[in-house]
Amino acid sequence: MKKIALFLFLLNTMFLFAQKEISGVVKDKSGAPLPGVNVLEKGTANGVSTDFEGSYRIKVKEGATLIFSYVGYSSIEKKVTGDKIEVILDESGGQILSDVVVVGSRNAKRTVVNSAVPIDVINVKDVTTQSGKLEINELLQYVAPSFNANKQSGSDGADHVDPASLRGMGPDQTLVLINGKRRHQSSLINLFGTRGRGNTGTDLNAIPAASIKRIEILRDGAAAQYGSDAIAGVINIVTNDNINEFTGAITYGAFNTDAKGDFPDGTANTKDFRLDKKGNGNSFGKNQNFDGGSLKVSANYGTAIGTQGGYVNVTGEFLNKNKTLRPGFDFRKGFGEAEIQGVNLFVNLAIPISDKTEFYAFGGSNFRDTDAYAFTRNDGERVVESIYPGGYTPRITSKINDNSLAAGVRTETSAGWKWDLSNTFGKNKFQYDIKGTINASLEDKSPREFDAGGHSLLQNTTNLDVSKNYGDILGGLNIAFGTEFRVEKFEIFAGEEGSYATYDTNGVPITNPATQSAPIDPISGEPRPGGSQGFPGYSPANEVNKSRTNFSLYADAELDVTEAWMVSGAVRYENYSDFGSTVNGKFASRLKITDHINLRGSVSTGFRAPSLAQIYYNLHFTNFSSAGATEVLLAANDSEITKSFGIEKLNEEKAINASLGFTANFGDFTATVDGYLINVKDRIVLTGYFDAPALGNKSKAQFFVNGVDTKTKGLDVVLAWKKTINENRLGATLVGNINDMKIDKVHNGTLPANQFFGERDKAFLLASAPPNKFGLNLNYGRKWFDAGLAFTRFSEVKLLDYQMDEDPEDYRTSPAETDAQVLANQKKAATDTYGAKIVTDLTLGFKVSKSTKISIGANNLLNIYPDQQDDWVEAGGYWDAVQMGFNGAYYYARLGFNF
Repeated sequence: MKKIALFLFLLNTMFLFAQKEISGVVKDKSGAPLPGVNVLEKGTANGVSTDFEGSYRIKVKEGATLIFSYVGYSSIEKKVTGDKIEVILDESGGQILSDVVVVGSRNAKRTVVNSAVPIDVINVKDVTTQSGKLEINELLQYVAPSFNANKQSGSDGADHVDPASLRGMGPDQTLVLINGKRRHQSSLINLFGTRGRGNTGTDLNAIPAASIKRIEILRDGAAAQYGSDAIAGVINIVTNDNINEFTGAITYGAFNTDAKGDFPDGTANTKDFRLDKKGNGNSFGKNQNFDGGSLKVSANYGTAIGTQGGYVNVTGEFLNKNKTLRPGFDFRKGFGEAEIQGVNLFVNLAIPISDKTEFYAFGGSNFRDTDAYAFTRNDGERVVESIYPGGYTPRITSKINDNSLAAGVRTETSAGWKWDLSNTFGKNKFQYDIKGTINASLEDKSPREFDAGGHSLLQNTTNLDVSKNYGDILGGLNIAFGTEFRVEKFEIFAGEEGSYATYDTNGVPITNPATQSAPIDPISGEPRPGGSQGFPGYSPANEVNKSRTNFSLYADAELDVTEAWMVSGAVRYENYSDFGSTVNGKFASRLKITDHINLRGSVSTGFRAPSLAQIYYNLHFTNFSSAGATEVLLAANDSEITKSFGIEKLNEEKAINASLGFTANFGDFTATVDGYLINVKDRIVLTGYFDAPALGNKSKAQFFVNGVDTKTKGLDVVLAWKKTINENRLGATLVGNINDMKIDKVHNGTLPANQFFGERDKAFLLASAPPNKFGLNLNYGRKWFDAGLAFTRFSEVKLLDYQMDEDPEDYRTSPAETDAQVLANQKKAATDTYGAKIVTDLTLGFKVSKSTKISIGANNLLNIYPDQQDDWVEAGGYWDAVQMGFNGAYYYARLGFNF
């Protein structure tokens, strides 16, 4: 075996030394770089694509010939003679490539430059090698103008899956595709302390960054093209298809624990007040200057299948991230980001069947074991002193499994018709284990750990897509049509009995309150509550097993009326088995004003179907506020309790979307500016709490409703400049988003408006749409060295804290004040203002050999924190989960390699 291994090593070494690395830039005749150009070693399946700046790098055999091809441009062949090949492509006589995916258009000739709607193309390899961001949400937060994501603390499941959105809309109002195929959502619904309350979203962090070739973000309503969820836009993730290249990276980083602020002496979790490793809040460990240590290891490799262009590309990632601890009020000993241990695998392959037919498949598996802090239990009725003297901090540990597989066949007939038949399966499962906890009604006999059950979402989608381009009709006509059938299934499964039951004095679950009673707490004098503290388990009464189907038909067309003027239109019919049908349409156009300036715009209608989780989710939980603990029932939409409050059956959200903008391209400088308007009617939100005495003493009820209408208007700006002067590579990019959301109407009917969707609920919704965000990214490179400096400005955000839940009469300053004046006083006292902040990122890269690069840097170099709040906020710390985060400076080092 040793001899065989030695032989294979020598053979592989000979192969590597026989290869030559070629690099260069591909531009059009005007000098503008061309992203997405296919660069192929002739006679092989070895190929790469140019990045957003038109750059490429490929290893080929000595004496090879490279083929450069791009949609709408003539192909060029170049013989390899040196180590650099610069190419200029001509638009005349251009060919059509069937394997190019551009979201927002089904025309294979359409590129980002000449599209009618705004599209960002993000080369993920460039971003990951020039920043310390570990997850997809973090990457997009700092490079995409209108993308926002938040890390949470004390928000139950949302501590483990970051809510993310486009243009300030909900996490479930952005559709995610993988290689053009619909991606399933997470089974988690955001409930506590989060942006996107009441929404389900897609877990982008379940996709390994190392598997991604590029990310295309369509910033425009696209429900008429792609169906439900595409109100704010579409994120299409294109995965790697390169071969004969092994790339990988090892990254380690940690946070500075010096949280700036004037915190009272004895405040929990300050630099000199650390929790023990178990996180119980009962004892404290050694002081740490750094925490949240993160190790990420990734690898990607592709190899050819046959000699006709087939390939298989495999990615593996491992992430180990420790908790962070930041200052919390004296009742909140555990406040900070969750711990994560995750493993990611993704595979992408294609196998030619004939000259114009191929089988393709892609999919992956993600597993995450997470550990996050719940609220500290300091009050008597939830503490058993013999188990946790002085109180305790329960921990919500979640095991998340996310699996997907897509497979299909695409072909092109002799008449030029392109057919694509595919099936995409995905499933997300969320399992809760609660640790460092108790069931107080069991007193000192209580276990300290419970299986609390969980939930899952399954989605299976079958697609048939057909398209054809007629180059001889005016400037070119592209038509496309297709059908889709989707099955969705949502489940809630129960945990062990101790996680949800309340026990009587004999240790028997209470089934008859008239004859059974829970033990009395000696301090509070109240019956001890049941269920696991921190997160109550799902009981058999909560269990759900519901499914639905969806059938749709679509058609769209794009016509180049002239070389300068393009128009497009789309229409889509959808029928859901649970709420009926909807029809949506879209019209878009692009006008070339000059050779360098395009004017573009669109108008469309859209919709979003209520998720199965929003229809059927239900849970009994404990809510903490300044008034103490309250027992709350979140009732399912189809329950009798919901109907008794007059809450109607959930229906789809309806949207009208419009945009108008321009693109400019002058050699080394490009600019896109796009204004937008998004009106959404019947947005699904989570109500406030209603008194529900029938459910028990101090009980409240809460529901999902088609509760509000919103109007959002804004502006996206992307300005980019790139220049090579001698051997100096210079670049500057400014991205920005200006956003204004208004709540136009609240559909509370006969229910009290302040309970249905009050001022505090409105503030959370509006905080999901911050007024603006701007980022300036500066890059420099020369030979073996490169550097990046980025400044990101996050705008002011205002939220309302728990004082809004107190008695308004406490804020009456004179007997003559009106109710409106009293409410204004209360709102002023409850307002938490987070002023605008600028975060600075720095990265330095050193190429120590042709195949190895070392990078060091810092995210939030100057250790900037949000403004400290005087009154406790949603999560019990000194900050809410605002866009800039609350962890401070993060320092990292990375070893990258490429063979």
